Amino acid sequence: MKKAIFLDRDGVINKDLGYVHTIKDFHFLPGVFEALRTFDSLGYLLIIVTNQSGIGRGYYTQNNFKMLTDWMKKRLQEAGIEIAGVYHCPHHPDDGCDCRKPQPGLILQAAKDFDIDLSRSWMIGDKQSDIEAARRAGVKNAILLGSGNAPYHAQSLFDTIKIIKDHNGV
Repeated sequence: MKKAIFLDRDGVINKDLGYVHTIKDFHFLPGVFEALRTFDSLGYLLIIVTNQSGIGRGYYTQNNFKMLTDWMKKRLQEAGIEIAGVYHCPHHPDDGCDCRKPQPGLILQAAKDFDIDLSRSWMIGDKQSDIEAARRAGVKNAILLGSGNAPYHAQSLFDTIKIIKDHNGV
């Protein structure tokens, strides 16, 4: 079984400007490329799990999301970073789906698709719902960017490198 790092998108990979769905509004956060390359070198699959309620609210379309995701993955690939998968919840918060974090559906689907050992994996998010989704899925190693209830805390994705390396005995 493989190990993975599950990453929220807005606020972890890119600046969270609210309902980001265009290339002009997508800005990679500092240190993201270095962090993702490090995680890859440690043998982790990189998987993005993101709530995209802007689709369910009618602010943008699945196609807008796909175009931005393709662009993001291409920029990362050009920097030597391979994203194994991007899983998103397009639903409105009131829809009661099992994929909108804090529900674990996105993580569980990725684990099934890639044969991931959740006990050896990590979740990195900027909201309590990210950490709760990880807990519900069986991912005990979770890092919250900022403050709140989580096993680990960091200020940025780059700052998570030391936590994960220390945990892996690197």
